[in-house]
Amino acid sequence: MKNYIAAIDLGTTKIVALIGEKTESGHYRIVASCEFKSAGIVRGEIENLQDITVLIKKSVSELKKASELEFSEVYVGITGQHIRCLCESVTELRNDETLLITQEEIDALKQKMYSLQKESNEEIIHVIPQSYSVDDKMEIRKPVGMRGRELTGNYHIVIGKTAAINDIKQCLQSSNLKLSGLILQPVASAAAVLTDNDREIGVAVVDIGGGTTGLVIYHDNIIRHAALIPFGGNNVTADIKEGCGIPEKTAESIKIQRGSCFGDASSNNTYIPLNEKKEISPKDLSEIINARMNEIFGGIMFEIEQSGFADKLNAGIIFTGGGSMLKNFTELAESRIGMRIRIGEPVDIGSDSGQELDQPLYSTAAGLIIEGMAHADSIQKESLKEETPVIVKPPVQGGKHKKQGKSIWDGFKTGILFDYDKV
Repeated sequence: MKNYIAAIDLGTTKIVALIGEKTESGHYRIVASCEFKSAGIVRGEIENLQDITVLIKKSVSELKKASELEFSEVYVGITGQHIRCLCESVTELRNDETLLITQEEIDALKQKMYSLQKESNEEIIHVIPQSYSVDDKMEIRKPVGMRGRELTGNYHIVIGKTAAINDIKQCLQSSNLKLSGLILQPVASAAAVLTDNDREIGVAVVDIGGGTTGLVIYHDNIIRHAALIPFGGNNVTADIKEGCGIPEKTAESIKIQRGSCFGDASSNNTYIPLNEKKEISPKDLSEIINARMNEIFGGIMFEIEQSGFADKLNAGIIFTGGGSMLKNFTELAESRIGMRIRIGEPVDIGSDSGQELDQPLYSTAAGLIIEGMAHADSIQKESLKEETPVIVKPPVQGGKHKKQGKSIWDGFKTGILFDYDKV
């Protein structure tokens, strides 16, 4: 029986829903997809539960019709200003330092991080191991099999507001769906655009969405830092709207069709019509866009500096998301940031849905399928290949799903919130 998973990217600008599978060759195939203009989400967070529930129901109906598959669970991305990250450590004094350190001890050490003191209205989304220390030996990746008296684990913690998480669950429940798992949106985007080499030598992935900009940094195949910046493409649109005195819909259209991060000297005499009475020069339009993008780049660089990995990004910065598709974006990013820059598109994703998904604006949605499938694979592995809670099953028998390669989910515990255990 083939296994498929469904995923929904609840974005500020658009909602994208997909059903996909992992093929025997290790690639990913999207069998059905749909997209709707978003409503009820502000800067990545659900504001109107009714609007989102209606859109989720429409997405589910479209997917089932297009794929002829039934499903009752989905993977969903999470983002928003409520998410914060911090680095913490925990130390355990072992009873017998002559005994070898076991995986069970490592699991128990990490589990203690879930008791970390936090606000009463927050919960821990991810606990991401960074390194370990055994007595005076520092920066150890795999302490299992070593001996020592004092065992310390260093972790990157991702925390979110309980209310925001419950809003997602409630919208799904109202749509007769269950939550297979929450995935931090920039982590999903990174899964879609990165190569193994990028993760190893050091890279920052920046997803400029409509309401927020997500950042995740990898080094030595480990997520070292994650952050959400409360600005995105919609802020650029809002600036054009206010600066030109035009409706938001018109501002968005002008941004996409005529907007540029740099002024084009050759077209300065060709004014852009805003309405029957107003027009703007390409130079003036680009100055509006340039100012906001520079602010976003400033926030990105602040987070990279704070991470402590600014000098370890040998693969540079990979930008993705709809906000990275503006004309002359790469040129402005390179001049502002001074690092190697490239635009990331989903790779290793094929589609039977007729929708072209190999574009930056679909990176999060594609990554949700990749990360969701990896999580489902880990559940299969831990349950000794018993039937897993993977949500979509075809009406007829198909080829058995074959797990390929190693993913960051290998060895993870199951749960609604993914648990970064062994990476």
